[in-house]
Amino acid sequence: MSPDPSLFRRRLGFFFFGTEKVESSETQKAKTKTRKSALFLSEDKLTEEKTRLYLTRHGEVVNHGVYNGQRDVDITPLGVRQMERLRGLLQDKPLRAVYSSDLLRTRKGAQIIGAPHGLKPESFAEFREVNFGRWQGLTYQQVMEQYPADIPEWMNHLETFQIPGGESLEDVRNRAMPKLRELLEFHRGQEILLVCHGALNRLVIAEALHLPYAHLLRIEQEYGCLNIIDYTSSWAFIKLLNG
Repeated sequence: MSPDPSLFRRRLGFFFFGTEKVESSETQKAKTKTRKSALFLSEDKLTEEKTRLYLTRHGEVVNHGVYNGQRDVDITPLGVRQMERLRGLLQDKPLRAVYSSDLLRTRKGAQIIGAPHGLKPESFAEFREVNFGRWQGLTYQQVMEQYPADIPEWMNHLETFQIPGGESLEDVRNRAMPKLRELLEFHRGQEILLVCHGALNRLVIAEALHLPYAHLLRIEQEYGCLNIIDYTSSWAFIKLLNG
């Protein structure tokens, strides 16, 4: 299970909003110029062959409210209905492949969504949720009580802090993104589905947006949500976020 951003906003809001720097007018002008140049793409970029990724999060898990990480837990009846909703949304899409992590909560979702397409999902360990180490099986409050320094340190160094006994987000990126790039290249010009996890989804979206990982938890990823990302050889376009 990925950490709930709302908890961090309520309890650790200063990590999100208390450290932003005031930029000079010259810096702001430079950023504005960069944004304008990115908006006005040449026609060949707009018509370039696109590969579409339907990126979903698994349904609600049986013990939601704790850091599951790589513990293999099932989804609830509500989680099944969330996957059935996505099945209805995607049943008419020309999916060419369905992928997931090798954990049960994503495999079950991939089976449900892929059924109308007659596709057998393929699962990969590279897409597993973050290994939360000694946090796994604990609630946020329990982590704060037992390891009070961990979460503040993690929030201050979100990309590189390695949870004791677990992974850093840099570790996760290094195992997951090469596999995703491989699949996108293999399915160039096609549409594919990946049923994944909260933290993994945020990493994929952040990479598509070139978003610094310091802002990763500003991206909401609810159980059973749908994201749509179009990739070309040089650009990624977010078509839908947390839908």
